[in-house]
Amino acid sequence: MKRVEHRRVEAVLFLICFFAFFGLLSHGMGLQNMISTMMKTSYALLIDTVLYIMAVSVLAGALGRLLIEFGVVRLLEALLAPFMKPLFNLPGVASLGGLMTFFSDNPAIISLVNDRHFSSYFKKYQLISLTNFGTAFGMGLVVISFMIGKGFVAASLIGFLGAIFGAVVSTRIMQKLIKNKVPEEIPTSSQGDEEQISFKSKGSVFLRFINSILDGGKTGVDLGLAIIPGVLIISTLIMMITFGEPAGGYTGAAFEGVPFMPRIAGLLDWLFRALFGFRSPEAIAFPMTSLGAVGAALSLIPTFLDKGLAGGNEIAVFTAMGMCWSGYLSTHTAMLDALKHRELTSKALLAHTAGGIAAGVFAHYAYLLFTALF
Repeated sequence: MKRVEHRRVEAVLFLICFFAFFGLLSHGMGLQNMISTMMKTSYALLIDTVLYIMAVSVLAGALGRLLIEFGVVRLLEALLAPFMKPLFNLPGVASLGGLMTFFSDNPAIISLVNDRHFSSYFKKYQLISLTNFGTAFGMGLVVISFMIGKGFVAASLIGFLGAIFGAVVSTRIMQKLIKNKVPEEIPTSSQGDEEQISFKSKGSVFLRFINSILDGGKTGVDLGLAIIPGVLIISTLIMMITFGEPAGGYTGAAFEGVPFMPRIAGLLDWLFRALFGFRSPEAIAFPMTSLGAVGAALSLIPTFLDKGLAGGNEIAVFTAMGMCWSGYLSTHTAMLDALKHRELTSKALLAHTAGGIAAGVFAHYAYLLFTALF
């Protein structure tokens, strides 16, 4: 009986919030314009942004699979392994997890964690902290490729460095928060004599090349399809509360809205300028959207650039925060659930929130230093 009453209260509260939200939008824009803008914005995002991101994902997926197939990832793993312990307090094989999520998405690291050979190198708290470590590099190749495609090479690479810094902060905080919360386990393999994870290859070089680019391209298609709901739903709503009325008044065209978010962000504009160097309060929409889906956040970039709301500094910060956060609100629970430690979700979210902010701050000041020197 109590559960039924709870559900009824929940339904009433939902309806109040639902009609309040869309009531405010329709009051400012007009009901017809609001619906028209919603449909046209969603369509424009699908045609102009989603298909572009999918194309980037297909090419990035093909490249990633080639790098795995022909041993480049194994080489990178060997080169990066010495940095894992001093930076992240992780064994060297953890570098493979970062590379796999960089070339694909956050959940890729879970498939490695579930591999007994891979997990045997980690203490328990280190293994759980891979949730934060792997997420910080999720969709990294897609994000960087997208930014470079928009003409921001230096800014995107600075943002990549920011994401690494954010990964260090997030992983270290997570380890500190949970080290005494989980039982200590000594690795079954010697950390001083680590083996590399192997990728078995079969067939001729030509056949392996063809299969790699096709399989990697299919992965890119899957990723492109997976981001459609986030882009069309989340980004459309974010844009409609970010952008304002055009000069000639509302027409129901795409990318119109009532600027609730900039008004709220304007109250903290001084803070965002100090931390991230944002030139306009609208820019906060990118990291806010990245919390749920970085693919959806990327769809904001073309409009920001067209409206002059973003430049090199913003792209560096967007790259850093987009990579580091990469939709962790929507993936952390599932990832920790797969590790059978869902009760640590709040600690993982807290650590990763701090990591994303640190990534953005690092990228902002690194970009200022870069522009001052060059």
